[in-house]
This record gives sequence, structure tokens and C-alpha cells, in this order.
Amino acid sequence: MKLFRTITGIALLLLTAVAASAQMIPDNVGQSSKALPPALVNVGFDPRLNAQIPADASFVDEMGAPVRLGQYFGSRPVVLVFAYYTCPMLCGQVEQAVVGTLKMLSFNPGADYDVVFVSFDPSDTPEAALKKKHEALRRFARPTTDGGWHFLTGTRESIDAVTKAANFSYSYDEKSKTYGHASGILLLTPDGRISRYFFGVEYPASNVRLGLVDASAGKIGTPVDHLLLFCYQYDPTRARYSATILTVIRMGAVVTLACMVLGFVIFRRRERQNVHSDQHLPTEGAH
Repeated sequence: MKLFRTITGIALLLLTAVAASAQMIPDNVGQSSKALPPALVNVGFDPRLNAQIPADASFVDEMGAPVRLGQYFGSRPVVLVFAYYTCPMLCGQVEQAVVGTLKMLSFNPGADYDVVFVSFDPSDTPEAALKKKHEALRRFARPTTDGGWHFLTGTRESIDAVTKAANFSYSYDEKSKTYGHASGILLLTPDGRISRYFFGVEYPASNVRLGLVDASAGKIGTPVDHLLLFCYQYDPTRARYSATILTVIRMGAVVTLACMVLGFVIFRRRERQNVHSDQHLPTEGAH
């Protein structure tokens, strides 16, 4: 009975902790916010795995030369990033995160993969793109990789073709003269299909490395891969938290309780066996 009371007490403490953890998560878990600024209402980023990025979309590179996006397809996987070069906030963080993550890899742009930044602001210029490239190369500190970094600008038509294929939507705020947008990167197969994607402004180097290896082989990730990589995240475009963390907590509680019950059953059986054995032992002084 003492063992039973102990296990029951531990189980109650665990359930209390789970309930407290759930209460600590904001009330807007799994619910869209009704207080979003107008500039963020139509913002979103929900890439479709295996979707084809249009190879015929025309842009201008950082040197002012006309290019097609397909020029970067064919032999190597591609890290595709949407960021406009005059962004005063989020885009700069994304650019720094991309450079910081890729710098941790032994792979080199231009040899093992290509990095393609696409500005979704049609007013961006090649001069602004070249400035961003110089900043990225200075932080990356591998001069021989210059040919693997590409910063593109283009017309609204070309931009729309690529962002729609990636299911990347954004909005322009006339008052602040800035764009409302989400953040993340795409890993493309050599033929330009979406293999994996990473949201936010932090991209684990080990996961990106594995993603590039898979993408180079033409492999496409699955939603399960995505959930395993991102158990919990805040979605700034929808002002809500992923409910996955709740599932993880509940599953952990269920597994722990199941182990406790199993342990209790085993202990009870052993206790009964011991009692049964004791009853069959000869008493002291018996003949």
C-alpha cells in the first residue's frame, strides 16, 4: 500500500505540472489573433513540398546582368531566401542567420550548393543587391565562394511568379513604406523543387546540412520531418503558437504514467509472490 500511495502521489504531481505548463502557454495557442495590424493580415509562408520553383522567371543579378532563375538549377541544391534589401528589420536578421548557419558547414557555396536571395521589392536595385552580397561575403569569410552567392532583383511579375510558387505572401504598408512578411528559407533540389523549409530566424546547422544532402539527392522531406524539427514555434504571421508543444507535453505525461502503472503492476506481482513464498516456508520450531 505504501508503494501504491507513493506512485499515486508522483502521478498527481506530474499531472499538476503538466496542467501548470499548459496554463503557462498563452491563451492564443492554436487561435488566430484578431488584433493583427492590417499590414500582416495577408502575410503568410506555407511552402508546398515538391512544388516547382519556376526556372523561367527573369531577374537581374547584383552586377546588373539579366538572369533566369533556372541558371542556378541543374547540378547543385539551392538555398532560396526571400528578403528585400532595404528592409529595416527582419530581413537583416534572416540574412545574418543564413550566413551564420552556412558558415558552420564544411560545404561551400558555388561548389556544393548555391545561395539565391530574391528581393520581393520591385524597387530594389542591383546596387543595393551588390551591397548585401559584399556584407554576406565579409561575414562568411571564404573569398573563393563568391560565385555561389546570388542577390537578385526583378519586376513585380517575376517576383509574383516565384513567391506564389513558394506560397510566400506579403503586404506593403504605404504609411511606413515597408513590407510585412514572414521569415524562413527553402532548400531546393538541383532541378528547383522544394525539398525542405525552415521557418524563423534560426536554422540549426546540423539540420540544414542534412537537408542539403537530401536535396542534392533529389529527396523531398515530409511533414513529419518538419514536425520533428520544429516541435514548438511562434508564428508571427498568424500571431499564434504551434499547438505541437501541447501534444508533446501530453504524450510525455501519458508515457510516464504508463511506465508508472507498469512498474506498479510488476511490483505488486513480486510482492504477492514474496508473500506466497513466505506462507509456504516452515515456521520456527516446526517438526
